[in-house]
Amino acid sequence: MEIKQIAPKDPAAKRPFFYLLQEKEIFAGPQTDNRGIQFFYLDSGRLIDSAKITGNVREEKMLGLLETTGGFRELVHSIGVSVMAKEKDRKADFIFQMYGNRDPYGSGTNISHTLKCDGIEQIYPLSRENWSGDDKEPGQIRFEFDVPGITATVNVKLYLNDGFEAPEAIEDFNIDYDSAAYKEMIARSLLWKGDVSRIKKVIEKAKSGREVTLAYIGGSITQGAGATPIHTNCYAYQSYKAFAEKYGTGDNVRLIKAGIGGTPSELGVIRFERDVLEYGKNTPDLVFVEFAVNDEGDETNGVCYESLVRKILSLSSHPAVVLLFQVFSYDWNLQERLSPVGYHYHLPMVSLKDAVTEQFALGKEEGRVLSKNQFFYDAFHPSNIGHKITAQCIMHLFEEIDKTDEDFEDASGKLPGTFAIGGDFQEVHLLDREDNRIGARIECGDFCDMDVKLQSVERNEDEKQTPQFPCNWFHTAGERPFAMDIICKALFLIFKDSPSCDAGKARVYVDGERICTLDPREVGWIHCHAKLIFNDRESRPHKVEVNMEAGQEEKQFTILGFGYVP
Repeated sequence: MEIKQIAPKDPAAKRPFFYLLQEKEIFAGPQTDNRGIQFFYLDSGRLIDSAKITGNVREEKMLGLLETTGGFRELVHSIGVSVMAKEKDRKADFIFQMYGNRDPYGSGTNISHTLKCDGIEQIYPLSRENWSGDDKEPGQIRFEFDVPGITATVNVKLYLNDGFEAPEAIEDFNIDYDSAAYKEMIARSLLWKGDVSRIKKVIEKAKSGREVTLAYIGGSITQGAGATPIHTNCYAYQSYKAFAEKYGTGDNVRLIKAGIGGTPSELGVIRFERDVLEYGKNTPDLVFVEFAVNDEGDETNGVCYESLVRKILSLSSHPAVVLLFQVFSYDWNLQERLSPVGYHYHLPMVSLKDAVTEQFALGKEEGRVLSKNQFFYDAFHPSNIGHKITAQCIMHLFEEIDKTDEDFEDASGKLPGTFAIGGDFQEVHLLDREDNRIGARIECGDFCDMDVKLQSVERNEDEKQTPQFPCNWFHTAGERPFAMDIICKALFLIFKDSPSCDAGKARVYVDGERICTLDPREVGWIHCHAKLIFNDRESRPHKVEVNMEAGQEEKQFTILGFGYVP
């Protein structure tokens, strides 16, 4: 009698699926416990954006289900994961973390499995997981290794439950870096050459063998987010290296990289003296300013951005300035708001939006050079390919300026008396627990400790991270306010955002009047947050107090520092 082999009624691998991560390069960044981890954040709409970009998901119902853990479980049957590393016997821990309602990082479900880095897909049905009762939303994916520095390629598929159909996959193809279409794409990035005189001087200085310093200030893209490894594949490092190889004479070109994730020019103008100039230790010859995708939340609507540009241009060393306009996956940036600053000061401008967005909509036959999945690592950050393209766009600017015979008059620090937007904060300085050059009288009250759990970033060529604003005032418990007497015209308060349940709200008073309440949990992750407290026409004495909100005296709050205009 013949016995028929009956396939399982519902094998997960035969279910429709879409990619959440497809052939993504990862780098296990070093952690304080000597492990290596690659993070992919999914909250705040990032999971939905990844489903659109990588999975080509367009159905609104499916996208809506990805907003919550309950919806995710309704949509997704299983998660398929593969990791390919050079050492195929090496193991990686895959964690898909749901953020909790009560405690974002502590009370949600962790889907956790260990798999070999051999490229073989492992499928994990959600029905087998032990689910928390406090799940809120899909929060993050982590690939964890027992040592740092591991590079690998990963795939994550979401297999769908009955009743859902997978979208047609986007076809990626090899990028032809030598094609005319690719070169035309790079050329489109040159928004305006502006006054070429300062950059021509930088190039000639490098060619002569004298030391040249290239500085980059911006948000997470300047920090290197999306590049793996972040410190050597980020656009800042790649463009600095390319400049050094083309125009330098050996080791005469130096890098300053000062990007902080999630922060706008509102913080950038305050920290420029510390992070780029290092209070007079550094003399940059060229500064790239990259805030075009970070300044949406800038409450000064471009005034801080122009103030930063003026601060750089007014330095006695007369550095060149280039405005760099990055782009998000949904073809958005603030180029329209910020480019008038470039035109006003005759600054060279490079636009990734102009370079890549039009061709995303084309097919291969129509001239598409690369897809969004290839250019973007996630919804907000470029991949290694995206960082490479950014560096090449910068080099295209240098090459075009180097070969031009146009003659412009170098303003050499003579700024126009008019503004494109405004320059109220050009003279802003940082005040923290270590630097109180203005002589403000400070009583810490119960903000007397120092917080060490801070946002950290990779600086310059470093692989390891540097904590930001370590000289802070940290409240852990108590009712005594932080009090400061200061003479100034404008004041920013910089505080730490934190998702911790231990974080509490603080009230800010100026001269006895309540100005605002600061909620560190509103943003949802640890990062530096600058808030404009006042901006007056004249400098005068003010008394500033920071109290914990009533009933939250036992909660934590960190004042990272202040930015003041004398």
